[in-house]
Amino acid sequence: MDEAFIRYEKDQQQIRLISKGEWTLGQVSRIRKKLEKLSIDREVVWDLSAVSAFDSAGVLLFIEFYEKFKKTQSVEISGYTPAQKEMYDLIQEHTVEDIPVRQKNFFEDLGRNSLDFFTDIKDFVAFLGQLFATFFHGLFNLKNIRIKEMVYHIHHSGFNALMIIGLTSFLVGMVIAYQGAVQLAKFGADIFIVDTVGISIVRELGPMITAIVIAGRSGSAYTAEIGAMKITEEISAMRTMGFDPFNFLVLPRIFALMISLPLLIFFSDIMGIFGGMVASQMQLNISFTQFIDRLNEVLEVKHYILGMIKGPVFAFVIAAIGCFRGFQVSDNTESLGLHTTASVVNSIFLVIAFDALFSVIYTELNL
Repeated sequence: MDEAFIRYEKDQQQIRLISKGEWTLGQVSRIRKKLEKLSIDREVVWDLSAVSAFDSAGVLLFIEFYEKFKKTQSVEISGYTPAQKEMYDLIQEHTVEDIPVRQKNFFEDLGRNSLDFFTDIKDFVAFLGQLFATFFHGLFNLKNIRIKEMVYHIHHSGFNALMIIGLTSFLVGMVIAYQGAVQLAKFGADIFIVDTVGISIVRELGPMITAIVIAGRSGSAYTAEIGAMKITEEISAMRTMGFDPFNFLVLPRIFALMISLPLLIFFSDIMGIFGGMVASQMQLNISFTQFIDRLNEVLEVKHYILGMIKGPVFAFVIAAIGCFRGFQVSDNTESLGLHTTASVVNSIFLVIAFDALFSVIYTELNL
């Protein structure tokens, strides 16, 4: 929530709305946008003591949402001045009983959403600029690189994810082998299931599965951790004390994920191929020895390298978006949830988009 106009605080008994800044004609559209996002599910206490300016447009907006909130929950008003009360009474006296609700326009919504989208892109580019500036500054000041924090995040983002990565990859390998076996058995080409499983896992599915799981697991954790620090004003305290949040919070996470994700992809490849071996044995009676012999013939090193190249790229995308969304969190838990969700969605989408880009490049290069 934009602190310039309204702050949203929620506890078990009530919701506290604190209006701030200038509630005037020039700001009405921005304030309306914030008020429409509020979730009102319990008693409301609306504090107007921090409002610095109130004109008729601001009072009309207040009346509109006051009446709207009052239909479902009790609303208590506090902190208003005699002048504000006098203006409120005057407008209420000369206002029709039912305030017309402003109808949303498709093109207006389209324009607003487009503006928000391009604002997000602009902010992300600025974030990347600050990130690379901090990175290159760290190259010339190696003592500022925080090795201890990197090791901590490698453990939490990498080692602790081995179980879920291994299980997911094993199951995907089994699914590919089972589905492929049904089709290949029709043509008596059972042994080619090894080619299908080995190349698809190492080249495409291993990196993709690992990146998607890490985006949901570690990327969301990065957003939640940094967002919680933003809410508790720890990041503001760091800046006040002269510490760079990018150096302390962002770079260790990005470096840790860029180191751990390729290792997780290697583990994912092994477990995926093992799942294919098990399914091939059960469905087509291809022994482990036959499977491994055929794998040695068809699985070239280049397929492994092409899959592994994706690891650092996916890791950078996931970590950068996770940290970026964390810094966007405002001062309430609802914002934390929204940005954590956005982090996962954005990360998974970009991982798939970059994977498609890699596929096009590899095809054009005949790799």
